[in-house]
Amino acid sequence: MRRLAVLFDLDNTLVDRAGKLADWAAEFTTRHGLGDEERTYVLGMLAERASPSTFDAIRTRLRLSAPTPELWRSYRSEIAARVSCPAEVLGGLDELRAAGWRVGVATNGAADIQWAKLRATGIAEHVDGVVVSEEVGARKPEMRHFEMALARCGAVPGEGGWMVGDDPGTDIVGGRSAGLHTIWVANGHGRAPQAPAPDHTVPHVRAAIDILLLRTADHVGIAS
Repeated sequence: MRRLAVLFDLDNTLVDRAGKLADWAAEFTTRHGLGDEERTYVLGMLAERASPSTFDAIRTRLRLSAPTPELWRSYRSEIAARVSCPAEVLGGLDELRAAGWRVGVATNGAADIQWAKLRATGIAEHVDGVVVSEEVGARKPEMRHFEMALARCGAVPGEGGWMVGDDPGTDIVGGRSAGLHTIWVANGHGRAPQAPAPDHTVPHVRAAIDILLLRTADHVGIAS
């Protein structure tokens, strides 16, 4: 029987990357004897994505003595140790699965750091499938990314579902292009006038989970 499916973004949806990144950048620049200008540069470089090549550029610009692989390993372990997923969110993922939903994570990023966060927070144990862009060669908002994420969850691409995320472009535009309903996690931000309208806007991800749980009873043919 057809089962409902929902995909969640990871960074700034299930976990607070932005806040923890700012804390990490302050500690990183202090550790290396750098100042506010360098901290702003590091934050700007890492704001959208982080990879070994990003740290190669940071190392060159700031003339750091530590090799790039060491900088990357430290960042990966330190960020994974900093981020967390609230207990009510982990519980909500379990509630969705118990109600018959297939639950997955669809995230852009480097595989090693995204999996480090998924395991450190326990999220990996509370979902049916995960797709990380580096592993599959497709980044959100590419349709193929969403299709593979749905398939990893045991859902059938093309049968609909939901995408929950904080990015109006990669998550909302991408989700809609893939035929999914969308929930935008605002995180205190207002929606730009030109941004696409999601089906729902919520202040945090637990509110998105509650909307989905309420919708469960509206659908028939959900396997238990």
